[in-house]
Amino acid sequence: MKLNSIVYRYIFRELIPPFIMNLVFFMFVFLMRQILEITHVIVNYQVGVLAFFLMLAYSMPYFLAYIIPMSVMMSALLTFLKLSSDNEIVALKAGGVSLYQLLPPVIVFSILSGVLAAFMSIYGIPWGQQAYKEMALHVVQSNFNIGLKERQFIDSFDGVMFYVNKIDLQNNALTDIYIEDQRNEALASTIVAPKGVIFSGEDKFSFILSLYKGTINQVDVKNHAVYATKFDTYDLRLDLKDAMKNVSQREKKEKEMRIEELTGYLETGDRQSKKYLNVKMELHKKFSIPFACIVLGILAVPLGVASSATRKTAGLGIGLIAFLFYYLLLSAGLVFGEAGHIPPVAAMWMPNVIMAGLGIYLVVRTANDRPLEVFGRINHILRVLFRHGQAV
Repeated sequence: MKLNSIVYRYIFRELIPPFIMNLVFFMFVFLMRQILEITHVIVNYQVGVLAFFLMLAYSMPYFLAYIIPMSVMMSALLTFLKLSSDNEIVALKAGGVSLYQLLPPVIVFSILSGVLAAFMSIYGIPWGQQAYKEMALHVVQSNFNIGLKERQFIDSFDGVMFYVNKIDLQNNALTDIYIEDQRNEALASTIVAPKGVIFSGEDKFSFILSLYKGTINQVDVKNHAVYATKFDTYDLRLDLKDAMKNVSQREKKEKEMRIEELTGYLETGDRQSKKYLNVKMELHKKFSIPFACIVLGILAVPLGVASSATRKTAGLGIGLIAFLFYYLLLSAGLVFGEAGHIPPVAAMWMPNVIMAGLGIYLVVRTANDRPLEVFGRINHILRVLFRHGQAV
């Protein structure tokens, strides 16, 4: 029992450094696109550095919920690859310690990581998504141009949608502008203009968009009439005060909803609607992805032990392939679940069931010293390639 406790502490300590390194590495990879987008905002729109770090922090919970299971798997894989390459697994087996007895520290570590992932999924993601939206709207206050992007439909303002083909940041000039204004329910307006300029209003919450030589098309819903007006100059006033007030009042997306909001919607929402299905998917996803920490952690143990016959890089490749397989299963579950082809419970939990079955199968085979032939074949291929490289 004393030997086991020493081994448990040793394995648990060995899991921590690779977990942290993988967490930082995958976080950097996953946040790269977000960093580039926010950096673009800072460089082009003079947004403060504090806003950059805040927007980055608000984005992290969403990525961490997916990164933590991946880091757990790679941490366990690297740890047991090291133990195998140093012949520590052989020494432990010679001392009467089986592979099953090496699983408890991995399971405890995976459970703790799963709790962290669950916290990010249940509390972090709704907080981050809502805070990011509010932060983005505050940034728009200081520079309205940030809310506009070339060749994209922007609906940041309630009832007003923009499309701009080209933006000149130095002169605040816009080219080829399309605006759909539905703030007046009785009179829907569509404005098209080849040129426009943005001016600041009387306060930081208001902007004036001056349009030149364009056309206004209006539809009078009540009187069933259509009007078309050409203009040389037309000023469109945009006020952010109402938009700021409506941020918390808008209908939240599934990712922004807390657990109580998700369960509340499932009790009162329309069961036939697509949103009801998406909410149910999101509720199960908040628990199934953190649970994947345990499944992938156990799966990594036999992969690390069995990969000892190959090169370490090949073992890492096998681990990445295994996680990619899990991610493909999860993506397939999301697609078929959102389409209504399979129940949300099956869509979100089937990847865990499949990977858990594979992990148990590999653990039993490896514990009985019956590794899969694929590892031997990989080892043979690597040896051939290595010899060929030396010959060349």
